Amino acid sequence: MSNMKLHRYAGYADFPGPVVTVVMDGMGLGPENESNGIYMAYTPQLDELSREPLYTRLKAHGTAVGMPSDDDMGNSEVGHNALGAGRIFSQGAKLVNEAIRSGAIFGGKAWKEILKRTSQGGTLHLLGMVSDGNVHSHIDHLYALLDRAATENIRRVRVHGLLDGRDVGEKSGLSYFEPLEQRLADLSRNGRDYRIASGGGRMVTTMDRYQADWSVVERGWRAHVLGEGRAFASATEAIRTYYAENPDITDQYMESFVVAENGKPVGTIADGDAVVLFNFRGDRAIEISRAFDEKDFIEFDRRRVPDVFYAGMMQYDGDAAIPKNYLVEPPAIDRTLGEYLCASGISSFAISETQKFGHVTYFWNGNNSGYIDEKLEKYVEIPSDRIAFDLRPWMKAAEITDQVIEAIRSGRYKFIRLNYANGDMVGHTGIPSAIRIAVATVDMCLGRLLKTVKQAQGVAVITADHGNADCMWTEKKGVRSPMVAHTTNPVPFIIKDFSGKNGFSLADVQNPGLTNIAATICNLLGFAAPADYDPSLITLRKK
Repeated sequence: MSNMKLHRYAGYADFPGPVVTVVMDGMGLGPENESNGIYMAYTPQLDELSREPLYTRLKAHGTAVGMPSDDDMGNSEVGHNALGAGRIFSQGAKLVNEAIRSGAIFGGKAWKEILKRTSQGGTLHLLGMVSDGNVHSHIDHLYALLDRAATENIRRVRVHGLLDGRDVGEKSGLSYFEPLEQRLADLSRNGRDYRIASGGGRMVTTMDRYQADWSVVERGWRAHVLGEGRAFASATEAIRTYYAENPDITDQYMESFVVAENGKPVGTIADGDAVVLFNFRGDRAIEISRAFDEKDFIEFDRRRVPDVFYAGMMQYDGDAAIPKNYLVEPPAIDRTLGEYLCASGISSFAISETQKFGHVTYFWNGNNSGYIDEKLEKYVEIPSDRIAFDLRPWMKAAEITDQVIEAIRSGRYKFIRLNYANGDMVGHTGIPSAIRIAVATVDMCLGRLLKTVKQAQGVAVITADHGNADCMWTEKKGVRSPMVAHTTNPVPFIIKDFSGKNGFSLADVQNPGLTNIAATICNLLGFAAPADYDPSLITLRKK
């Protein structure tokens, strides 16, 4: 990495304290009305910071973070990629769209192996979240796989569909599963047999992340692989039944189900089959991928491990090779901020709780696991509570703050980054009282941090990776519906300089977004940014 050493920023004066970057996850800038959980919360720190001279708004969605269009909301993964990469890379859905459009998705080794398995009598199983939220998956990608399977005359396909209710309407499942069942029925001709085999809500079935709760994955394994669970004649029957039995249930927390005929599951996964996880986002895809891929798997008793060919839509962890096979090449994010800082001898500290730990490490470092330079870096994970986030909306913000204060006072780290997960994780519950508490918690912790940064004569950078808590509900014809998805609102960017050493002012950057932050951090640390990074948001005032 010696050739990545950064050059001194002309006119910069060193200061004793660290640069502390705070990512307030899911805390965007929405309209000033009662639907905005941030506006409605008690936030004296953020209110004061909004009047800082080094304050601006950044785009954190759509094309600014590599998504296909500006209709696409941002998310924590692409947001942290952008924060750490300093440039825009094609992301998630855009990558998959390009691969489908070019046909590359069907030209690789994985699809050829799928054709081989199915030509020998195996079933193709398509597992993933069925919605158009475009954060973890998109139903159009599932349809593209189904249409290609029919074109290739794959005889038997089973879909294992997970309900969203988080990146889309909280009770919108039928609007996706009804047309999916019709599409499968239309494709089931000329000897083809295409059906939904199992499903469940994303937060209780299959889609756990960061090893927070392996029982979620185990429930998915039992439904998808073993065919165990409450049986229904169809997926839509299951959804309607669960709605009728519990009017308060939302899609993301719906129990798992199995589609059965004459008392027998229609789509268990067996030896010789092929399985594709069609989600493109990595965090909630890694654990189920491990369950299929690992021979010495110990996280739960799989009971039966079929000999299948398993592939992800993408490789969800490049360093750990999870999964071993995949349909679409991941974005090759190189020359990350972390690599440049390590090459330049900057010591750093990264921390969050389990729910966002991978974001300040793996995603920040360009989808790479582990340390870049363990001698210079320290990563700390605070275990998240295993409880619904609205029941404990303060989450682990206080514990994170305690450790960051200790890291600042130690004087060992020049660059510190942290993520407060509250605004996003509690925002996803759609419960206003809990959201307001979550936001107030972040504000209170921010106040504690700023006092310590001031004592250390450092610099604080406060921003967010996307919106969520800034819209708690939407209203139509006088009826309010909880808003549990991310927003497309801009996010704040604030620099609070306690060092008194440098006269920074905002630079004239057109359409600034999250990718501009990496160059800004370089400047705050005393370095000129790499030439190919998106421009810094600040400049040194001429003395």
